[in-house]
Amino acid sequence: MILLQSHSRFLLQTLLNRVQNLGKAVELDYHWVEFDDVRYHILVSMKNPNVLLLSVSLPIPPPEAVFIGGLPFGAIEALKAAYGVVVQILDPPRDGFNLTLKLNLGKLPLDEEHRYALLLKIASVREVVLGAPLRVVLKHLSSRTVIPGIDGLLALVHRSKESFFLVPQPDKVTVVFPMRFKDSIDIAFATSFLQEFVEARHTAVLNNAPPCLWSPNPPLELKEAPAEALSANAGFVSFVIFPRHVEGKKLDRTVWNLSTFHAYVSYHVKCSEGFMHTRMRRRVESMIQLPCCYLLAGCAASALHVKFSWNGCLVGDSDRNILPLQATQVKGSYLVTHVVSQALDRAKPGVEEKKKSPNSRSFKRLSLKEARANSIS
Repeated sequence: MILLQSHSRFLLQTLLNRVQNLGKAVELDYHWVEFDDVRYHILVSMKNPNVLLLSVSLPIPPPEAVFIGGLPFGAIEALKAAYGVVVQILDPPRDGFNLTLKLNLGKLPLDEEHRYALLLKIASVREVVLGAPLRVVLKHLSSRTVIPGIDGLLALVHRSKESFFLVPQPDKVTVVFPMRFKDSIDIAFATSFLQEFVEARHTAVLNNAPPCLWSPNPPLELKEAPAEALSANAGFVSFVIFPRHVEGKKLDRTVWNLSTFHAYVSYHVKCSEGFMHTRMRRRVESMIQLPCCYLLAGCAASALHVKFSWNGCLVGDSDRNILPLQATQVKGSYLVTHVVSQALDRAKPGVEEKKKSPNSRSFKRLSLKEARANSIS
């Protein structure tokens, strides 16, 4: 299994290139989209090359998700805690985006290691923003408390117009994902994948992993959820997170893995489809490029008639027997390398006399041009 990286590789590479060339006044204007419909825009002007504007557009939240000022709750506090004075949050953001950050490259740490760590954190802005509500809930779980003012079900956005749900309690947090896919093949693959995913949890190696359940129907935890949020065609996956799963550095990994669980499943579904398509193509190619030719019955005469197919030869005898010919492919054509003794054994009496005639051999090695002429006639 491959886990998705929390940072945007293109964003990180762009930031590193810009920091290494601060002395050069270069204008940048990059747009790109990553999974789950998260859009980025980088803008650097010639007049102020040390200032970089980073704008982020988040997935469209469903009605049940809680957004404050176009961002998930807790996002502003998470951004300030993660970036400090290096990054300034612009209000309002640029048109068409939920968030715009003003990055002053001149205020980056001088130490190379600390500078890289900060740029890596900036490249993980998606995790910081979308994972902020989940991080707040799990931090309270580590102290065995519940967020004041939040009682019952909590919906968090993770895809456009789709959400997953949290049920916070002092000793555990239940996370439920309604799994939706558009393609019927994706639905079949995802259903099988999720069932195996749950079964793998029961192995001895994964005893400390969060308990995982799959059900085709909504679990009881979602009884208060709106009906339109429960239209899942690949079932529902539930994880139970305990305080031991969010201790220390485990918190960041747990937040990211839960925030991108649907993308993780989609990625492996597409990989499985690609693998099967590759295997099927190889199988078809192996069936087309046969390593041998076959002697097939097709004529009443005792002489063998040669037919060509797929740049190979199909040879039949009067006894209607299938006899293999070992062949070697040379420059796109096949040259027969094995004399078919079985065909000679089955030849009718008098065939020896016919062999004396130069034009009546039971087997004749033909060129590709002669074979085509015979097949046309």
